[in-house]
Amino acid sequence: MYNLSPHIRGLWDALFALVSVHSGVELEIIAHAAPAPLAELWARPDMGAVFMCGYPFSRMPEGARPVALAAPVSSEAWTLDQPLYASHILVASTGPVNAVADLAAARWGWTVRDSQSGYHAARSYLAGRFAGTMKQSTTVGPLLNPSGIVAALKEGRIDAGAIDAYAFQLLSLHERDAIDGLRILATTDPLPAPLLVAAQTLPSDIATALQQSLVTLHETPEGAAALERLGLRRFSAVAPSAYDVLPQRADDADRRLGISW
Repeated sequence: MYNLSPHIRGLWDALFALVSVHSGVELEIIAHAAPAPLAELWARPDMGAVFMCGYPFSRMPEGARPVALAAPVSSEAWTLDQPLYASHILVASTGPVNAVADLAAARWGWTVRDSQSGYHAARSYLAGRFAGTMKQSTTVGPLLNPSGIVAALKEGRIDAGAIDAYAFQLLSLHERDAIDGLRILATTDPLPAPLLVAAQTLPSDIATALQQSLVTLHETPEGAAALERLGLRRFSAVAPSAYDVLPQRADDADRRLGISW
């Protein structure tokens, strides 16, 4: 989910190597790059620590959900120093969208329909400002991930798109060229961040060891350094019930917005 470039992927590999050492659990890092469906990844019976979007997690029956381990706490202000994230609504610096009012008629790009950051966050934002007044417009999707939104904006195929604010932070830290020519027009409300999950089939002592390693990683010098390189303060334990707000907000936005994408 956050493997946005080879360099960033290497930083994640180093962090999970530390988690493996500190937990005593041998983790094998397996690539699962787009366009491979994330649903296939989340269904694997050998998941040890895998990022999962909160929206599909919340839509799953409780008995079918993977085990919640922890969620990241970014160093950015929009986290409120909690395991939260937001979405940035991006536009081209020289594009046709200059103000929030222009978003009602913009060509929107979206990632996938079960994405909180790349789909539902934008619709909730629009519903709060243009409820009942926004006309059906051209939309482009699925664009799969933040990189797809960024490419479509740069190529002029869309006027606006929402991407995970933490993904944008990673690009700002390590891949500035990727977001040159784009600007943040607005930022959505902070909501529970994507979480690291483990398979239900994982023995409980292994899941506990992984969780403990994650939430204490910032307490070691090497762990704090690995987190800092990824723009993180720490990982925090999360309650699965915290994510129940996401489908409620999405369903409310669908009703108020009155148009489909």
